[in-house]
Amino acid sequence: MRDKLLHTVLPVVTGIWLAGAIVAAFMAVPPISGLGELGRIAWFHIPSAWVSVLAFAVATVNSIIYLARRGIEADDRAVAAAGLGLLFALIATISGAFWARRAWGVFWNWDPREASIVILLLLYGAYFALRAAIDDERRRGVLAAAYNIAAFITVPYLVFVVPRVMESLHPDPVVNADGSGGMAGDMMGVLILTTIGFTLLFLWIFSIAVRYIRLRREVLHGGAL
Repeated sequence: MRDKLLHTVLPVVTGIWLAGAIVAAFMAVPPISGLGELGRIAWFHIPSAWVSVLAFAVATVNSIIYLARRGIEADDRAVAAAGLGLLFALIATISGAFWARRAWGVFWNWDPREASIVILLLLYGAYFALRAAIDDERRRGVLAAAYNIAAFITVPYLVFVVPRVMESLHPDPVVNADGSGGMAGDMMGVLILTTIGFTLLFLWIFSIAVRYIRLRREVLHGGAL
C-alpha cells in the first residue's frame, strides 16, 4: 500500500500541485517592483533553498538511524537525500545568481547567503568524495554517516544565522515594494504553494532515488548487504 502511494498517487498529486503553483506564480501576482518578470524566480529560488535544507535533514536523520542499527536501507536513504540536497542547493545557487544579476547588477558578489550556500555545496560534495574513496561497504557507511551528522550541524548556522548577523544584500523589501519588511499576502500565498510543490517533488524524486540505489546494489553485489 505504501509503495503504491509513493509510486502512483504521489507523482499525480505532485504534478497537479506543481502545475497549479506555476500558474499561480505567473498569473496570480504581478511582477515584483523593480525586478519585472525575472523577479518571479523568487517563487522557485526560495523553495529550492528550503528543500535543500529539508533534504540534508532527512539525510542526517537516516545517518543517525544507520549508526544506531547498521541497516543498509538507512544508508541508502541518507545517500539519496544528500544527493538531492546538493541538487536543490545548486538550483538555488543558479536561480539566485540570475536574481542577483537583475537586482544588484552582478551574478555573484559573495553576499553572506551566497557564501553560505557555497560552503554547503563544498561540505556535501566532500561527503560524496569520502564515500567514493572507501571501498568497504560497512566502513564507508559508518564514516559517511558520522561525517553527514557533523556536516549538518553547520546547516542551521549557515542558512539561518550567518545571513542575519552579517550585513546582507537580501533585505525583505526587495520583494515587498512598500518597504515594510514583510511579504504581501498574495505573494506569500504563491510562495507557500510553490514550497509545498517543491517539497512534494523532493519526496517523489527521493523515493525513486532510493529504489535506484537499492536496485543498483543488488545488481552489483547480488542482493542487499
